[in-house]
Amino acid sequence: MSRFSPFARPSPTRYATRSAQPVAEVLGRTEAFAPLRAGVEQIAAIERDLMRLLPDYMVSSVEPGFIRDGTLVLFAAHNALAARLRHLEPSLVSDLQARGWSLNALRIRVRPRSMQEPPQPKQARMTPAGAAALMALSETLTPSPLQTALAKMAARHLRKDGEGR
Repeated sequence: MSRFSPFARPSPTRYATRSAQPVAEVLGRTEAFAPLRAGVEQIAAIERDLMRLLPDYMVSSVEPGFIRDGTLVLFAAHNALAARLRHLEPSLVSDLQARGWSLNALRIRVRPRSMQEPPQPKQARMTPAGAAALMALSETLTPSPLQTALAKMAARHLRKDGEGR
């Protein structure tokens, strides 16, 4: 038994009709969100500048954070990247200062990303007619690695079709 009345909750269909909205639009609706909007815009702007300054292999693995007391926080995906960023710190600070950012230093933090699921293995399917045609082709070829590979592939697909019946 729920302690909440089922009538107190909005119906799920009410939310199903809404579409996604840009963050800037949502934050611009009221003045209460003005400081948050300014912070989001600042991070987006510094991210654009960083992406132009960083080497290509770092672009997708580095995220900017906030600027506090003249120090920009950068989040790296792993320790090796953080070490490389520390070597680039003097040039990055000077380049960002040249672009108008009032920075004195960088603070580099490691923020590991969650592991992505490995891609699903391919599950190719072949019709019985296709498998029979491959077997017939392999029987007409002279012994070679191609002939062996075609025979194995045809046999594997013929077995799968036989198991499913």
